[in-house]
Amino acid sequence: MMSSILDTISSPEDLKNLPFEELEPLCTEIRETLIQTTAKTGGHLASNLGTVELTVALHRIFDCPADQIVWDVGHQCYTHKLLTGRRERFSTLRQEGGISGFPKHNESEYDAFVAGHSSTSISVASGLARAKKLQGDQHHVIAVIGDGAFTSGLAYEGANNAARFGDNLIVILNDNKMSISKNVGAFSKYLSKIRSRPAYFRTKDTVESIFNRVPLVGKPLNRTIQKCKNTIKAVVYGSNWFEDMGFYYLGPIDGHNLETLCDVLERAKELHRPVFLHVETQKGKGYSYAEENPGEYHGTSGFDIDTGKAFQAAGTNFSNEFGLYLTELGKQDKRICAITAAMKYGTGLNHFSHAFRQEGRFFDVGIAEPHAVTFAGGLAANGMIPVFAVYSSFLQRCYDEIIHDLSIEKQHVIIGIDRAGIVGNDGETHQGLFDVAMLSSVPGITVYSPATYEELRKTLYESIYHQTGVCCVRYPRGGEEKLPAGFAPDEAWSVRSISPKSPREKLGLVTYGKETVQVCKAAEQLKEQGVAVSVLKLLRLLPFPENSLRPLMGCDAILFVEEGIQSGGIGQMFGEKLLERQYRGEYRILAVDNRFVEQASTDRALALTGLDAAGIVRTCQTWLGIAAD
Repeated sequence: MMSSILDTISSPEDLKNLPFEELEPLCTEIRETLIQTTAKTGGHLASNLGTVELTVALHRIFDCPADQIVWDVGHQCYTHKLLTGRRERFSTLRQEGGISGFPKHNESEYDAFVAGHSSTSISVASGLARAKKLQGDQHHVIAVIGDGAFTSGLAYEGANNAARFGDNLIVILNDNKMSISKNVGAFSKYLSKIRSRPAYFRTKDTVESIFNRVPLVGKPLNRTIQKCKNTIKAVVYGSNWFEDMGFYYLGPIDGHNLETLCDVLERAKELHRPVFLHVETQKGKGYSYAEENPGEYHGTSGFDIDTGKAFQAAGTNFSNEFGLYLTELGKQDKRICAITAAMKYGTGLNHFSHAFRQEGRFFDVGIAEPHAVTFAGGLAANGMIPVFAVYSSFLQRCYDEIIHDLSIEKQHVIIGIDRAGIVGNDGETHQGLFDVAMLSSVPGITVYSPATYEELRKTLYESIYHQTGVCCVRYPRGGEEKLPAGFAPDEAWSVRSISPKSPREKLGLVTYGKETVQVCKAAEQLKEQGVAVSVLKLLRLLPFPENSLRPLMGCDAILFVEEGIQSGGIGQMFGEKLLERQYRGEYRILAVDNRFVEQASTDRALALTGLDAAGIVRTCQTWLGIAAD
């Protein structure tokens, strides 16, 4: 049960009015609320547990929403939501009609900008701060970004430009030594260097404090010393990248010490110039299971608080099967290597990592998806067979690299597109609905969409050994559902016919991937209503399987069902091919009608988009004039 202090907080103004000694108990209550809620709803737990004190201090010192906080990714914003008028609705986190797991400006004026993908915060905050300056607004903009996000080029691009204007911009680096997997690369090593040498900053603050107490001459002396700080720093510490970029650097400081946080934030606020504040936090703080295994509690389903165990057994899934089979192939072929962008566990590549790390064939490039694609192109150009596994929603960042660095040169790179289709409670920013439409415009690309583990293994093998150029294997979140008998896994297309007792129409249903299960259920229901139905399932989407058209040319009506965005999808391509062959029947597409799909369970999201079996049946009944039972 929630304690009384948090119950009194309806806005940041209430937080400001609390006695300082009540802030620590408040943080304890917040952590209890985060654990209790995510245990029921699922969500991003470990990262949010690490930013409780930081968030409390931010809302204590700054005046939001006039001051604006931009959260990078949004994996750190739960405490922010609790403190900004959403406490009573927090139990609806990530549920249909409930509050989002990410910042959303249309949800609250306190959410300055949407953040579902990593590394955008500095660029966004820079733009917001510049707009304030141009409009004569002296309020601050604060970007909170994790150390893992700094492996993305976008973070560097933002930082490279952010300090040049001299705006009231504060960038807070939440350094928890983790992204989702353990941080990698040069920036991670650089932060370790900073952490190991805090002496310069302690000495600098002490000296400034002493001289400021000297009457008349203290402040002039400090100004002189300030001019010499770079020389001093070069001797004591060495170069500081953040200050070289134009920021005033503060840190590193303890991100769980409220007094220090408030003091340093107040100092940063008074500087009225771009400031880079380096804060060290512990991912998962306050919940032992998350402290010990922060990666497992980065994004979690419902779990038992006392044991830390998920309510649903992990079991097997497409990601895991992909990783296991790739590992099996890697044992037989030393040319095969695997790439992840800080998601080795989420994509199932932990198996490959464990097997081949010593051989140097596994690469975690950090949150740097465009680099991963171009890096893969370089590997392929010199004879390796690189396999990059990435979530569909994150592949969107790689469009240029796929075209320019892979396809033009016909580099043989395999891309495993994980979480393809509707993924459920993470909402609009994470739905895998755009990959097919995006890739359909790329010349020479091959795209498979398996619906079963057997098809997954077959298409991965086919992509590696029997195809050239860029090959993509897209597969859904979760586990497989058994298909009815009759689909041949060794064909680019397959047909299943359902013969009714008294046919009214000759209907063809066409689909691919996991949506096949819903289509087959719909076909069975239509069969019971006397409709003659044929189901055609595509396995290879691109290049378009021309021979898939032949079995459908005799149908009176064809409905293409696609778990993806309609514009640019395979359904439109299929319709064009039918017209080229002078198909005389009626043809329609049932797909996501060019909108964003909001958070809900996967089953519910399918129902809301009309892509579940019931929705498919309704579409056919309305279209063909079939009376509902």
